[in-house]
Amino acid sequence: MSDNNQVARHDADQEQQRAVLPAVDVFEDASGITLIADMPGVHKDQLELKIEGDALLIEGSAQPLTPEGLEAVYAEVRVPRYRRSFTLSRELDTAHIEANLKDGVLSLRIPKQPQAQPRRIAVSAS
Repeated sequence: MSDNNQVARHDADQEQQRAVLPAVDVFEDASGITLIADMPGVHKDQLELKIEGDALLIEGSAQPLTPEGLEAVYAEVRVPRYRRSFTLSRELDTAHIEANLKDGVLSLRIPKQPQAQPRRIAVSAS
């Protein structure tokens, strides 16, 4: 009996370590990129964004929907932990990333470095 409990506990521990890849759309325009990630159930305080070198790491944990005053003693619904990483181009200005989380949708705006943005050159007539 204890062997089954240990196996079940091991499986539960492994399940907690696994992460779900959030669905992501990436859009680019002349001034930068916009990344939109679906992370339902994730609240701002459970979201972590990191830049490590040229890598962007997105991690978040969804909150279980437990009625107030109650505690789950048995639950088959697994609460996802989201994790995704991207290698960013050196053209992007990672010091000026803007992030917004609303209704489980994360929006990141990453501008291009000023030297990577298109610019208009004035022409003078002599």
